Amino acid sequence: MRSYQPDLTPPWKKSVPAPEVPAEPDLVVEEAATGFCGAVIRCEKTAQGPTVTLEDRFGKHRVFPMEPRGFLLEGRVVTLVRPGSSAPARPARTASGSLAVPGARARVARAGRIYVEGRHDAELVERVWGDDLRIEGVVVEYLEGIDDLPAIVRDFSPGPDARLGVLVDHLVPGSKESRIAAQVSDGSVLVVGHPYIDVWEAVKPSSVGIPSWPRVPHGQDWKTGVCRALSWPENTGAAWQRILSTVRSYRDLEPELLGRVEELIDFVTAPE
Repeated sequence: MRSYQPDLTPPWKKSVPAPEVPAEPDLVVEEAATGFCGAVIRCEKTAQGPTVTLEDRFGKHRVFPMEPRGFLLEGRVVTLVRPGSSAPARPARTASGSLAVPGARARVARAGRIYVEGRHDAELVERVWGDDLRIEGVVVEYLEGIDDLPAIVRDFSPGPDARLGVLVDHLVPGSKESRIAAQVSDGSVLVVGHPYIDVWEAVKPSSVGIPSWPRVPHGQDWKTGVCRALSWPENTGAAWQRILSTVRSYRDLEPELLGRVEELIDFVTAPE
């Protein structure tokens, strides 16, 4: 009779099978070897084996072999497999690309806030990051411009337990916005911005169905000029609703806005 020989291999040296995850479109993963993070665009069969194409937030594409234990999903090692009719449903994603939390309740609002310039900015942030913000307890408010930003910051009285993030339109060197933002200096305040004249431009033209955002002559109201150039009715409220309706996820926005909003969320939710 053979005697029992226990397995003395240390647990950390044992090969643990990684869960298989269908590589369905828009699934966001990280390639383990390179650290490249992006959304699944497509899967293909090749002579060397199946591959997956990922697109990062800047629109860059890279192709990787679908090797066992080759990817990370929410920090967990997984094996990507080609989607099939019998494959289990993949985790749902929010519009920002984050893993959705089914049944999650909104957190009580933090003392910290994110301020944006106007109602359109606030509606766009809600459209893409609303689910994330509710789970984190972050409230977004709009300022109707930033001319009074230094006074607004003083009235807010930011501190380690009440951080303030501010998103500014057209924050480029030499602009009025950059001069105002420079007046705000506090370790509990973060002012960031995008280069666009208005947040409308942060929506990709391809999503809106136009070749590009038109150039509007200096001195002319920019939004009205856009409506004229695109032969839209000169109703900026209706034009904005038309634009907003084309935004379904972070993929419809320019990276210059994506990075800044996520930077603000990280800032106001950071531990004291």
